[in-house]
Amino acid sequence: MIELTRLNNMPVVVNSELIQCIEETPDTVITLTNGYKYVVKEKPADIIDKVVIFRRKITSPVNIDKS
Repeated sequence: MIELTRLNNMPVVVNSELIQCIEETPDTVITLTNGYKYVVKEKPADIIDKVVIFRRKITSPVNIDKS
């Protein structure tokens, strides 16, 4: 899940696994696989960075304390 900002400054949390495409028209429009669309303030490159960071976070091995 990534947090983005709608044009009215309200936050929205989007399931990054459902992103089908991101368009800049000039506003950024995210289309999900279920047909929902979100218009957000972030640029496409920033959204991609957020998705990469999120996926790294959930796929990285967890450090287990061996004490």
